[in-house]
Amino acid sequence: MKRISWLVCSAMLVSGSVSMASDPGYDRVAGRAHASRSEVIAPHGMAATSQPLATQIALDILKAGGSAVDAAIASNAALGLMEPTGNGIGGDLFAIVWDAEKEELVGLNASGRSPRAMTLEYFQERGIEKIPPFGPLPVSVPGAVDGWFQLHGRYGRLPMTDILAPAISYAENGFPVSEVIAHYFQSNAKRIGHYAGFAETYMPNGRVPRKGEMFRNPRLAKTYAAIAEKGRDEFYKGDIARKIDAYMAEQGGLLNYDDLAAHESEWVTPVSTNYRGWDVYELPPNGQGIAALQILNILEGFDIASMGFGSAEYLHTLIEAKKLAFEDRAKYYADMDFVDVPVARLVSKEYADERRKLISPERASKALPAGDAQLEAGDTIYLTVADKDGNMVSLIQSNYRGMGSGMTPGDLGFVLQDRAELFALDAGHANVVEGGKRPFHTIIPAFVMKDGKPLISFGLMGGAMQPQGHAQVIVNMVDFGMNLQEAGDAARVNHTGSSQPTGTTMTDGGVVHLERQFSEETRAKLEALGHTLGPSNGSFGGYQAIMWDEEQGVYYGASEVRKDGQAAGY
Repeated sequence: MKRISWLVCSAMLVSGSVSMASDPGYDRVAGRAHASRSEVIAPHGMAATSQPLATQIALDILKAGGSAVDAAIASNAALGLMEPTGNGIGGDLFAIVWDAEKEELVGLNASGRSPRAMTLEYFQERGIEKIPPFGPLPVSVPGAVDGWFQLHGRYGRLPMTDILAPAISYAENGFPVSEVIAHYFQSNAKRIGHYAGFAETYMPNGRVPRKGEMFRNPRLAKTYAAIAEKGRDEFYKGDIARKIDAYMAEQGGLLNYDDLAAHESEWVTPVSTNYRGWDVYELPPNGQGIAALQILNILEGFDIASMGFGSAEYLHTLIEAKKLAFEDRAKYYADMDFVDVPVARLVSKEYADERRKLISPERASKALPAGDAQLEAGDTIYLTVADKDGNMVSLIQSNYRGMGSGMTPGDLGFVLQDRAELFALDAGHANVVEGGKRPFHTIIPAFVMKDGKPLISFGLMGGAMQPQGHAQVIVNMVDFGMNLQEAGDAARVNHTGSSQPTGTTMTDGGVVHLERQFSEETRAKLEALGHTLGPSNGSFGGYQAIMWDEEQGVYYGASEVRKDGQAAGY
């Protein structure tokens, strides 16, 4: 089968609303109209990541007796090397874990807090009206490494030296850069390549690597080796922390040694809603996961299946539901250590009933109020792993804005994140910047339970696309009967321009981006309803998923064509 460009979703035809791919050699897979390929099926374990070598590392760890968590950490470390355009140990991490032995679902919030010196007064005194996207100011504490060790301490089986060994070997000896990652290397170099340390790490030949070129990062190999041998404290209290502190001081940043030393992750309880019999789980704020639950709750009041996939009626309803959820996202979502976020109210069916009344079937809304609950352009990696004992891990990790802030400390081999850009500088806002506060976060893992048993571990990376993408994947399976692979491959819509947690407000209805497979008829109908359509080459996310078939005792895996990824099992 021919590979379809990552810029174009590989699908297909339903009721005339989505057109077939133009390649005459393209055949539907086993009669499935939306799938680029068949699902992967295996009995003993499964891994799905956005880079095939990382997937293979996960399988190797599973075969060596490692747990799903061990394999997830190993593949995440590999992705920090092989896909630094979306993640790395300079960023944050969130995870949902199904513990098969205890039969419980647990969440980990491994996002870092702002430097103590990062106060509203700091920006006001300097006349800064918006936290910049790059450079030293948007850097918050990177939480990923602590996240690894928290997960490993609770669910790990192999020593961390064994888990990080594959990534260290590839960092020392090199790996061939894959196509989509090579593309993003180019765009990241243009915007952050001038910062100190970046070129020395990522441009050894005066430029970033191209597709197929072998790339080494010996600096990162040494950093990983130090972490493997000395533990998480090496990163937060040891030499690595001291090098970060010195570099940030040189660059005029606010992050310092004390901020790193004070960091700790938090175990949290996932939040859920039931969508037509499926219990969909997300993590509570400071992330945006509950927006997906709000969207699903609103959609549940409509007969989505009868509308048909790709129809203007369905897309209009979805877009309007997304707008409503994102108004609440802008107003309420923030660090729950600082703000009493009304999560239970926001994800309740009663609240959705009230909000749903604001959707007009005849016109697109230009502006919407946030509800009375009483009380955008990132890049990311998502991966999921399942082991022979039934444990499943849904893990997402990011630097934000691709490779992050551009701050590349010393000889450590990675870039620090720019997540603090997402704070608001409005004193009355829930997400207003404060020292030691976690910023609003876009990255969200997801999980599905059915009848009290694990069903699907999945995620869809890509900034504000994530909650609307999560909702679309669930709707594709539940309402439109798609399988695990189809649900991710099917053409997507991305609505941009909603009100933001940084304080900006939607006043013009935003912009609707449709992937190219949606028909001209559908586009015309949406415009007639008052939607503004944007280009079709926007960000539509990147999906990975694993599903457990209890009856047959096998895993299904899926990885879509928008990324370089692979699902594989054994």
